[in-house]
Amino acid sequence: MKIKLGVLFGGKSVEHEVSIISALQAAASLDRSKYDVVPIYMTKKNEFYIGEEVGKIESYRDGIPQLLKKSQQVLMVPAEGRVQLLHYPLKKLGNNVEETIDIIFPIVHGTNVEDGALQGYLKTLGVPFVGCDVLSSALGMDKYMMKCVWKEAGLPVLDCLRAEHRRYMEAPEAFLDQVEAQIGYPVIVKPIDLGSSVGIRKALDRQELSDAMEYAFQFAHKVLVERAVPNLKEINCSILGDYEEAEASECEEPVSSDRILTYEEKYLRKEGGKTGAKGASEGMASLSRKIPADITPEERDFVRQTAVKAFQALDCCGVSRIDFMMDSETREIWINEINTIPGSLSFYLWEPMGVKYTELLDRMIQFALKRERDQAEISYAFDTNILSGVSFGGTKGSKL
Repeated sequence: MKIKLGVLFGGKSVEHEVSIISALQAAASLDRSKYDVVPIYMTKKNEFYIGEEVGKIESYRDGIPQLLKKSQQVLMVPAEGRVQLLHYPLKKLGNNVEETIDIIFPIVHGTNVEDGALQGYLKTLGVPFVGCDVLSSALGMDKYMMKCVWKEAGLPVLDCLRAEHRRYMEAPEAFLDQVEAQIGYPVIVKPIDLGSSVGIRKALDRQELSDAMEYAFQFAHKVLVERAVPNLKEINCSILGDYEEAEASECEEPVSSDRILTYEEKYLRKEGGKTGAKGASEGMASLSRKIPADITPEERDFVRQTAVKAFQALDCCGVSRIDFMMDSETREIWINEINTIPGSLSFYLWEPMGVKYTELLDRMIQFALKRERDQAEISYAFDTNILSGVSFGGTKGSKL
């Protein structure tokens, strides 16, 4: 009997469109002999829609309002370890159950969906879901907190400073002084909880730093400032597994120059390799990159081993991508950040290891089911008669 798999994507995030690309890529590669796939589109207002058009990338080109007119809004309701998708508005007569889902595969990116909020919702519903749990998702989205955990674990990270918008606006010059005293130029300024290069700028002096802070605060209430690595070489590595077992993919070098990839370069590159050219976007898989990365065998081993440690230090599950920074002259390497649901699920890093996309997706689902079995062994009940002795003094309607 096939598993009814809900592929959930979209959501209230600046990376909403990227999620659509990643999810429909994955849906097309799932093993249909094992899974009955139900695409579930989540609008930026957190509404859920299903229907034939939801699973077609072409339907999104005509605009979301047109797509929704052709689709059915649903509500998610728990149903004994599964989740029912109910017709909304509810019909007065007839069956309201549109689908009953065994497991949810969230393929979402960014704040409000990748940061533990959506994972917490799915956990409350009691339905199994693929990928990181609530805590690891939250840590993976907060660039400052993830660095704190990695630093405590003895992993190599750059020192950084965190700024909160209101406090920064009260004394901006004092914070700029602190950056200059503790880090120095050049620095990278970025929103603390966004990905896909949104809101990121490099600053070479005080004025550029001030401008970069103002720009980053347009996208988040908290901002991270860290030293810019000279002679930058970026190295990425994907990890598949959970807290007990995890393995590393091949390493990639996405860019060879001392610059930051833009959102457009990452996600809007078309068939033919040029941003803005005709053709369909291929997402992260279309980005120019060197696979394997141009590093020594010893450096490759260090990156892959450190990536596994970083993944398990955050208690991740499924597939994540760990991004590293290297000074190409000194050869020193630091962990930059983790993407708990990476663009295109980093399938292109697994193919050189002999793992096809269909197999990668299947193994992610199996890790989710394993976690569900492990959690089913934990007792969430404690026998007590505490309520039998509760009294509010006989006062009718008294409040706690």
